[in-house]
Amino acid sequence: MTVVLDASALLAYLQNEPGSEVVEAVLAESLMSSVNWAEVVQKSMAAGVVVDGMREDLESLGLTIAPFSPQEAEVAGRLWWQTRQAGLSLGDRACLSVGMRLNVPVLTCDRTWATLGLTLDVRMIR
Repeated sequence: MTVVLDASALLAYLQNEPGSEVVEAVLAESLMSSVNWAEVVQKSMAAGVVVDGMREDLESLGLTIAPFSPQEAEVAGRLWWQTRQAGLSLGDRACLSVGMRLNVPVLTCDRTWATLGLTLDVRMIR
C-alpha cells in the first residue's frame, strides 16, 4: 500500500513525537510531494536541524519525494474554494491533491482534514 505523507506527519516522525511510530511503519511505502518536502526542510531548519543529507537518509528508508505536477497544482488551487473555511495552506492542499490523484490514504496530524468531507482517506497519526 502506498500512502502520501503530509509535512506534519513526517515532522512528527523526525522529531519522535506521538504518532511517529505510525509513520515509521509506512515510511518504506510513502510518498511526499516536493511542495511538502520544502515545508519539512524549512521547518527543520527553523528548529535548528542540519538538513544536509536528510533527504538522502529518508529516501534510503523508502520515502519517495515526487515532483508536484501542473495537474496537482490545479487541483490544489481548486481545493481552496472547498477548504477555505478551514484555512488550509497551499502545502495542505498540495498534499491532498497528490492523495486524490493517486487515490491512496493521506497521513497527517491536522485533525481539521477529517472534517472537510473530501472523498479521500485521511488518516490521523495521533
